[in-house]
This record gives sequence, C-alpha cells and structure tokens, in this order.
Amino acid sequence: MIRIVTDSSCDLPSEVVEQHRVSVVPLTIRFGDEEFIDGVELSADGFWERVAAAADLPETATPPAGRFHDVFRSLVSEGADGIVAICLSSELSGTVQAARLAAENSTAGIPIRVVDSRSVSLGLGMSVVAAAGRSAAGGTIDAVEETARDAAGRTNLLAVLDTLDHLKRGGRIGGAAALVGEVLKVKPLITLRDGAVTAAGRIRTRKRAVGALLDHLAGLPGSIEAAGVIHSGHEEVGRIAEALATMVGEEPTVARLGPVVGTHAGPGVLGVVYRTR
Repeated sequence: MIRIVTDSSCDLPSEVVEQHRVSVVPLTIRFGDEEFIDGVELSADGFWERVAAAADLPETATPPAGRFHDVFRSLVSEGADGIVAICLSSELSGTVQAARLAAENSTAGIPIRVVDSRSVSLGLGMSVVAAAGRSAAGGTIDAVEETARDAAGRTNLLAVLDTLDHLKRGGRIGGAAALVGEVLKVKPLITLRDGAVTAAGRIRTRKRAVGALLDHLAGLPGSIEAAGVIHSGHEEVGRIAEALATMVGEEPTVARLGPVVGTHAGPGVLGVVYRTR
C-alpha cells in the first residue's frame, strides 16, 4: 500500500489523520528561547493559551530532513510499498525541501515522491485526504501522486484575518502587503496565489466576514467538489459550516488552526477552503 506523509501545518483533525493512516511530520514552534515540537510538545489549545499570554509573537521553524527520514523508515518497517509526501507551499516554508532531501538520501528501497501542495492548512489537508483515498482504493504510487497534484491544483483558500500583524512580522505577508496601510481600518481578506499569500479584498467588520465568504462561494454554483472551514476562534464558525453543508450537500471539515498556521495568521481568523470540480 502507498502511504501518505504530510506536515503539521495541514490542520487536519486527529480523527481524520487516524482514519486515513496519514503520518504527520511536525514543525517546531518557538516562544522566545523555548522550542516546542508541534503536536508533540505543544497542542493547539496550549498554543493559543500561550499566544494570549505571550508578550512577543511566536515563530516557526522548518523540520529537519531527519524527521522525514525517520517517518519514511518507520513506514517501510510497516510494509509500505511506496510513500507520497505532501507538504505546505514552498513559498511559505522550506518544509518541502526538507522532505525532498530526506527522499533523495533515503535507503528505504521503495519509491518516495514529494508533492508541493502550493497551499497550507486545510488546503493542504484536503489534498492529503484525496491522495489517501486513492491509495486506499489500490492506486499505484503514480496514481496517488497524480491525485495529490490534481487535487492541489483545484484547491482554493479564502480567509478573513483579524490583523495582518502576524503575517507581517513572520515575513509571510507576500502580496497582501498592499493592505498594510489600512490594517487599522479594515479586516483583510487573503487568498493563496501560486502558493503565496495574496490580498483578495477587505471588509469593515468581523460580523461581515461570513457574508464576504458566502458571497464568494455563491459565485461558484455547482462547481464545489469538497469544502471545509478554517478558524482560530471566530464566533461565526457554526454559521459558515452550516451554509457550506447546504451548498456542498455534506458536512464540511472544520479545522481549528494549529500552531504553525496560527503563528502567521493570528487569532480571529475565519476562512473557507474548497476544491472545484
């Protein structure tokens, strides 16, 4: 069987990870001089508690290639016939390079493919789930890799941030820099374009976030294949999830931002991730 590997920026709920037998390589989170391995030494709840109390913003660090190497070796011992590693956008992190280095230097004796999702959070997670489904159906490594790349190419993310401070200080602001001058007057709407953060508009209040997201989705009738909600503590999560369920015909995955994406997006985020047909 082809096994799937991803990184901890995927924000997939633990039950989804377990259901699809996905192996997750953690990034590292830093609060000042303290370092924590994401999901191992620091949970999402623990992260947000620290953010609320910390004087300075946290930072993230790319996992060393050795972490991927250890996971690859473990999967070989479990009988994997091949491995497809799907990672967060190379425009946002060096994680995919670490995975490639580990794959190139692997002595596992099985094929290992590395896919740059050009996305993050549930955008990455949805491509991981699609690839895992193809693997479970008996797909070859070529078929699983192609499924991951195809899903990634049809996946979109749109989110309302409460502030651009976290993106700006973390150096991930990209094309959203144009909104910085108005950060005190608006709530920035961002998307990913070619794997990088890009401005997608602005709204005046948090209460209008749901309307802005639903207005966007309303322009895609019948073309949404799968969808999910991402958030970091927004009061309208239930409302957007209910609306998405009506649009897509099934309950969307709801993912709370974990330490990796939360570090750069900050609190108060509400967004939708969707894959077009």
